[in-house]
Amino acid sequence: MENKKTCVKLGLIQTHAEKNPKDNLYRQMGLIREAAKQGAQVICLQELFNTIYFCTEYNDKFFNWAEPIDGELTSSLSGLAKELAVVLVAPFFEKRATGIYHNSLVVIDADGSLLGSYRKMHIPDDPGFYEKYYFTPGDKESGFKVFETRFGKVGTLICWDQWYPEAARITALKGAEFIFYPTAIGTLASESKKDKKEFREAWETIQRSHAIANGCFVASVNRVGKESGTQFWGSSFVSGPFGQVLAKAGEKEEILVVECDLNDLEKQRQTWPFFRDRRIDVYDDIKKRIID
Repeated sequence: MENKKTCVKLGLIQTHAEKNPKDNLYRQMGLIREAAKQGAQVICLQELFNTIYFCTEYNDKFFNWAEPIDGELTSSLSGLAKELAVVLVAPFFEKRATGIYHNSLVVIDADGSLLGSYRKMHIPDDPGFYEKYYFTPGDKESGFKVFETRFGKVGTLICWDQWYPEAARITALKGAEFIFYPTAIGTLASESKKDKKEFREAWETIQRSHAIANGCFVASVNRVGKESGTQFWGSSFVSGPFGQVLAKAGEKEEILVVECDLNDLEKQRQTWPFFRDRRIDVYDDIKKRIID
């Protein structure tokens, strides 16, 4: 592996989705090319990037969109990553086995090699987000993941995972310099402008808090557009290790390219040494569902 760069440019691709998965794949491959042209070295796509967010309803026809990790999607992106010499984080609908499906992603290194996959651990089941119908959660064996890429150590979590400090902490403890959160979140038809403002502020705040608590960069990639009554609000952003928003997208299609200096991590962890001061001898209760 080549020597790691000190400054790394992240590329976040925030876009809409159409109903044909292949059309989405090929269109986003074009956006990946554009991000690489702008200097992005690690490029992340949104949750379920090659499909609409189909979890707004129960419909077994959507299972036909799932494919194995070694399918056409991964093969196409591996060739592109090698050609452009970029790292890709690509979330998709995985068919693991007969009747077993996951909300997953693959990480492909800059030489086109598949470094591995991550399966979403926390699966929501709320109005407009009926994911438990479609997805089996990731298990302890597959676990939280950090991938050693050409441009740094990439930790990956997906959407609903972003609300859990345990997931971010474990990923950071495994060495993540960047935590990516590909996402699909927006405003339901029944929600007001006030709801949207409050939800979006909470969404941003929780992820910035993960950056602070873990002294790492956090990159959140959301989709845009209206699908089945849900208006996805975009607003993809990158947070520095002190929680500062380094760059933020709007609510339309956008490629966000942000430079991150890995030297900032050491400085931040020296200033606020949360890892040093952790009391690992008194945290057993965190593994309980509730403490009586």
